[in-house]
Amino acid sequence: MNLIGLVGRFIALVGSGTVLVRHRGGPPAVQAVGTTPAIPPARSQGSIPTLKMPTAKGWPQGQTPVAAPGLKVNAFATGLKHPRWIQVLPNGDVLTAEALTIANPIKGAVDLAMFSTMQRAAAVGESPNRITLLRDKDGDGVAETRSVFLDKLNQPFGMALLGSTFYVGNTDGLMAFPYDAGADRITGPGRRLTQFKPGGHWTRSILPSPDGSKLYIGVGSLSNIAENGMQVEEGRAAIYEFDVASETSRIFASGLRNPVGLAWEPTTGVLWTVVNERDGLGDETPPDYLTSVQDGGFYGWPYCYWGKTVDDRVPQDPTLVARAIQPDYALGGHTASLGLCWLPAGTLPNFPDGMVIGQHGSWNRSKLSGYRVVFVPFENGRPSGPPRDILTGFLAPDESVSYGRPVGVTIGPDGSLLIADDVGDVIWRVTGA
Repeated sequence: MNLIGLVGRFIALVGSGTVLVRHRGGPPAVQAVGTTPAIPPARSQGSIPTLKMPTAKGWPQGQTPVAAPGLKVNAFATGLKHPRWIQVLPNGDVLTAEALTIANPIKGAVDLAMFSTMQRAAAVGESPNRITLLRDKDGDGVAETRSVFLDKLNQPFGMALLGSTFYVGNTDGLMAFPYDAGADRITGPGRRLTQFKPGGHWTRSILPSPDGSKLYIGVGSLSNIAENGMQVEEGRAAIYEFDVASETSRIFASGLRNPVGLAWEPTTGVLWTVVNERDGLGDETPPDYLTSVQDGGFYGWPYCYWGKTVDDRVPQDPTLVARAIQPDYALGGHTASLGLCWLPAGTLPNFPDGMVIGQHGSWNRSKLSGYRVVFVPFENGRPSGPPRDILTGFLAPDESVSYGRPVGVTIGPDGSLLIADDVGDVIWRVTGA
């Protein structure tokens, strides 16, 4: 290990040690979930954050995540390189975007600790910058062939196909490529349709409107709480609406620190998203959340959270605080809820209508959270009950290592549920047992 690695490891251990001090004498906080979560008062961690992240191990031979009763799981594809997101084409081909976080310049001790922590979790490095095509020719639930569908991208994430145009969410903008139905590879040049500021929360998810006339794109913030000023955050922490015909875009909703997964609730036609909230205020404060998205809505970041609870670390804007919309459903503190898709009733046995969420897992809390795939039931267009596990077992019982970390989720061509696991380098497939 080089000097930077040793220093970073030492600082990370100091951060981990604060776990014992900050939570001595009391049980872990009850998870803040549901429509009326119990959110503890903020306890600022100051200049030494709680750093606790398991070492990335990958899956031992023969080991898989644990499926909920009545379900089973198998590896649809293995040996990938940090698969993050999934797109299913009309012919049944499955695409996965493979990309990694690229380290920002290290400016101080905390940055060094974060880099060391991310390195240990296999979350930072040289990005593959490609989209891989997976094909299950014989229908047995395992992809027999794989090939490079599109490469030389810039941290690709979201994907969408409308007609003969294939859209990719690069970290620095929306790209459009010509696509021939059934093609194994895209070779034509791409066109840049929008520009986004790269870095920070770099993922750019894409969701077409039901009629195909619009694309909705999630763009996260550069920082935790705009500590570098709001000027560098301009145009970030938002969901964009891109008009396909005019090729123009606008901010659809803002104040969303890191909106990643996007999905339509089909009975109401309302857009929903999952959002990663801010760090440094405690294990359950504030919770990440699932929320409907209003056109023109403002959701609080960086000034406040869970409605109008002010974050006193941030210079305030009372006018925006007064506008802040309270999210619909809390998902627990620091779960890193990233993936989102609608699950129609009956897709998995004994699961009603609802949303599936890939929870990538925490680093800024004393007892780890997330590291699972969960389901939130819906009735009449709204969340209607507590979350249920679909897949667990991504994390060792002693929290020392992670075998995998779930990210993107989607319905596969055969009606199964597909999950991208960027530490295990696997696409998992869930069906009825």
